[in-house]
Amino acid sequence: MELKDKQVLVVGSGLSGVAATKLLKKVGAFVTIYDSNANVEKDDVLKKFDEKVEFDTIFGEISKEQMANMDLVVLSPGVPTDLPFVNEFRTMNTPIWGEIELAYNFAKGKVVAITGTNGKTTTTALTGSIMEAHFASSFVVGNIGTPYTDMALQTKEDSVTVAEISSFQLETIHEFHPKVSAILNITPDHLNRHHTMENYINTKISITRNQTEEDACILNYEDEELRKAAKNIPAKVIFFSSKSELEEGLFLRKDEIIAKFDGKEEVICNIHELKLLGAHNYENIMAAVGMAMKMDVPMDIIKKTIKEFKAVEHRIEYVDTINDVKYYNDSKGTNPDAAIKAVQAMITPTIVIGGGYDKESSYEEWIASFGDKVRYLVLLGQTKDKIAKTAKKMGFSNIVMVETLKEAVEESTKLANKGDSILLSPACASWGMFKNFEERGDMFKQYVNELK
Repeated sequence: MELKDKQVLVVGSGLSGVAATKLLKKVGAFVTIYDSNANVEKDDVLKKFDEKVEFDTIFGEISKEQMANMDLVVLSPGVPTDLPFVNEFRTMNTPIWGEIELAYNFAKGKVVAITGTNGKTTTTALTGSIMEAHFASSFVVGNIGTPYTDMALQTKEDSVTVAEISSFQLETIHEFHPKVSAILNITPDHLNRHHTMENYINTKISITRNQTEEDACILNYEDEELRKAAKNIPAKVIFFSSKSELEEGLFLRKDEIIAKFDGKEEVICNIHELKLLGAHNYENIMAAVGMAMKMDVPMDIIKKTIKEFKAVEHRIEYVDTINDVKYYNDSKGTNPDAAIKAVQAMITPTIVIGGGYDKESSYEEWIASFGDKVRYLVLLGQTKDKIAKTAKKMGFSNIVMVETLKEAVEESTKLANKGDSILLSPACASWGMFKNFEERGDMFKQYVNELK
């Protein structure tokens, strides 16, 4: 879609909205930034730009006359797609894009796109490292830190862009067409946004919507929903599994990751050669290997890169050992399934720090995963009472309630024995107490350092 001299409404004045505005101005569009918060001022938005950019603003209510003037609406990921004013744009037949669709409209080269409830950031970073080691021009974008819209105009015909994509971003794709896609897993998350599990599953699978049989989709064989969906995916499906030996695909056999295609097996690596902790990371590695193979990256480059790759910040990140107690930062564990994987990755008695913003999750399976490994659960945030009630109902009563993360670190340290691990893995979002999971993880690391 040609956007020169078009009127575009960018909804949201955060990082995504700012990046979208910069791209739109570079391609000659007239931009109006809209925020439903009437208390926002234009100067507040201008401060977020690192360059001079001209745009109009609407704060608070938006009129039908203002809406009728727009040729395109670009929604930030945090804006629900079922809001009344968004539905009004639909009745006007105004195109509604998200940042992924906007960036894709101007990007060149091939796209490798990764989604899933958990593991996206690690898999994206690893896949990006593999692509960078082989291709002359590669980019890593999305939730991992750099908006796709920031990089779109830098891409070339021979570029490979590795994109981490959330369910929120997938709600607003139309023509987006990855050469290779991956859906790592689907477990309940963001149901306050998607309303039903069926909606959430369909949104995740929509990453394959525009793929063809010449493209590839990497799926987790152990995820029943993905196995069921595979027959309706238009791309060539490649499975990976950490529990089953597959006739074709990538799988774990004892301590080795195996690739089996056309009846031939190849050992990718021994898990003891890896720097990543936990069975879930073996799945992330298999997904990355599958994507790299479908992008024709030589196997020696794939093997070398996965063996050298270290954990992503805030995902079961080792922080320090103080008085023979290890501290791990898993602030990216923003839902129960991610938090379960973090507990499973621990190899010593563990004190878990959990709780945060309520995304209407269920915590039974998380508590059940504690077994004999988790000695205490230290809780804070909006969900602490809900989680405590669930834990006690399930027979886990070693619970300490606190008000702040600093207090949680201090209380956990008092409870720890030599040889224990203290794991921040909240099973909840950070909103309400922190800007994002990164800030929560950074504060945790700061409080740990203050113990010295």
